Amino acid sequence: MITIGIIIGSTRPGRNSEAVAKWVYEIASKRNDAAFEVVDINDYDLPLLDEPIPASMHQYMHPHTKKWAEKIASLDAFIFVTPEYNHAPTGALKNAIDFIFAEWNNKAAGFVSYGSSGGVRAVEQLRQIMGEIMVADVRTQVALSLFTDFENFSVFKPASFHETTLHAMIDQLVSWGEALKTVRK
Repeated sequence: MITIGIIIGSTRPGRNSEAVAKWVYEIASKRNDAAFEVVDINDYDLPLLDEPIPASMHQYMHPHTKKWAEKIASLDAFIFVTPEYNHAPTGALKNAIDFIFAEWNNKAAGFVSYGSSGGVRAVEQLRQIMGEIMVADVRTQVALSLFTDFENFSVFKPASFHETTLHAMIDQLVSWGEALKTVRK
């Protein structure tokens, strides 16, 4: 069975992504085809790219980088929970992705996004980034609207149809995650 990390892609105080990640986890953890865990980038205290050697060289010097690399290496696939800030993913999420390289390679990713336009523009950029770090991203995306899935833009109340989309995305993610696990061996 593969392990899928649900990555909270915001570190902003008062962020909505914790509630969204919890919702994803509650639904996903009822499945029996993968193990799921929430990974909060806020718990890793990653400063802005402080490693002196590029991540692709795989020569990490700082304890926070090694801890982050170990966590990502332990996972087979990812669900990125990302808000959209100014038509893009958060700087904190981009920084966390850029901190390491090999640990992402030959794995699969899906996306749960939110924003005024469902966070789709943030995910479009993440899809490009995934290609560069050798992560295969699945087609189906859960796109949550700040206008209809959050009361007063802060209390998460997703429409019921999002659960069906989430399961479809996870189905794809499990298939791709299992296939890519064989590539890594």
